[in-house]
Amino acid sequence: MDPVPISAEELLAATLAFPGPQILDVRRDAAFTAATQSLPRAIRRDPEAVPGWAGALEAHRPVIAFCVHGHEVSQGVAAALAARGLTTRYLEGGIEGWAALGLPLAGKPGRPSLWVTRARPKVDRVACPWLIRRFLDPDARLLFVPPAEVACVAEATGATAFDIPDAPYTHEGEGCSFDAFVARHRPQDEALALLARIVRGADTERPDLHPAAGGLFAAALGFSALIAEDHALLRHAFPLYDALYLWCRDLQDEAHRWPPAMQASRA
Repeated sequence: MDPVPISAEELLAATLAFPGPQILDVRRDAAFTAATQSLPRAIRRDPEAVPGWAGALEAHRPVIAFCVHGHEVSQGVAAALAARGLTTRYLEGGIEGWAALGLPLAGKPGRPSLWVTRARPKVDRVACPWLIRRFLDPDARLLFVPPAEVACVAEATGATAFDIPDAPYTHEGEGCSFDAFVARHRPQDEALALLARIVRGADTERPDLHPAAGGLFAAALGFSALIAEDHALLRHAFPLYDALYLWCRDLQDEAHRWPPAMQASRA
């Protein structure tokens, strides 16, 4: 199957939606090294090593690959990812065509941020990585280690620890670690503030904080029982947090009633 293009205008529109596509900068090393700019929120991936990184992509989000001109490099990556079942397109005209239209550019993707927390995440340790990937660093790397090793791994690797006592992001008062991330990085986001209340209720045994807290807690326990590998758990649970965020932001007034309204058919 031939790879499917996406125009620069279509991609720009797609980036305005949440959570938006996964944008991959797959320029060859020489072109990437010589460049000074990339697309906003792009993550760097080696076009020669698709089998090594394709499995970490989120299956529920479309993938857009771009190279310099939108020729064989990005088209080859798009075809390889599509063959793995991912909804993938390549940027028509590449980054050069994007720039020629005066569309926004950003600095090249740098070294991914590194974070460490306790293994076997359920609520807070899924919600925090979700917030990091969606709002802080789309290519953030997460380490899950035994609780007693979090502090020493953080010191040895330079990773930022979260959700352990005395970490930069942790429980404070009645708030959980997710509250700390929201307060520091997205304090004006009303949808995240509501989601934080749901997460807090699920994470601290306070279902009275929001009707959705009990459902999130039940789903979190189910994911933990179902999926043994922590990074795989994140990939499966992130769509739930995407859905909750969209509900908090846009969908609270929508009702689901029975019986449904039935419109009479015309003769």
